[in-house]
Amino acid sequence: MTGSGTRSAVTWLVSAAPDPAACRRMWERDPQGVVLLPAGRNWDVLILPVGLGHPTLDVLTRVIDRPGPVLAGFGDARMGFFVPPGTAGRWLGTGVRGVGLGAWIVVPYPGRTAGDVRWLIPPDGSGTLTDPAVLELALHEAAAGRADGNP
Repeated sequence: MTGSGTRSAVTWLVSAAPDPAACRRMWERDPQGVVLLPAGRNWDVLILPVGLGHPTLDVLTRVIDRPGPVLAGFGDARMGFFVPPGTAGRWLGTGVRGVGLGAWIVVPYPGRTAGDVRWLIPPDGSGTLTDPAVLELALHEAAAGRADGNP
């Protein structure tokens, strides 16, 4: 990620924080660290188990130019797809956890790894999010591939 791209991504991420300046200062002191950001304001996050997350991301990157940000965490056991606010409250899917209004997520500095949390697709700073309808179709294709014995 370029310097200006990283700055844009940081600005976009911290805009969700109750105190964006304090959030930015935390990262400036320790860019390898993480901050807690509220979901439900600028984005929701749909968390998938890695066995379904990676095949879903593979499908997404084949069908759209740029999916929204994607985090991996817990030793890559979970993947979080950033989607528009309100998606988590409407999402129905076995094994998919929706994180929305009232919840917080652990976020590393864009393009960096912090402990067990890393960006698979860092934010681009423009506010790009994954369309939930496209994500749902990608999930179906990924699940169908797994059922057929494909990785």
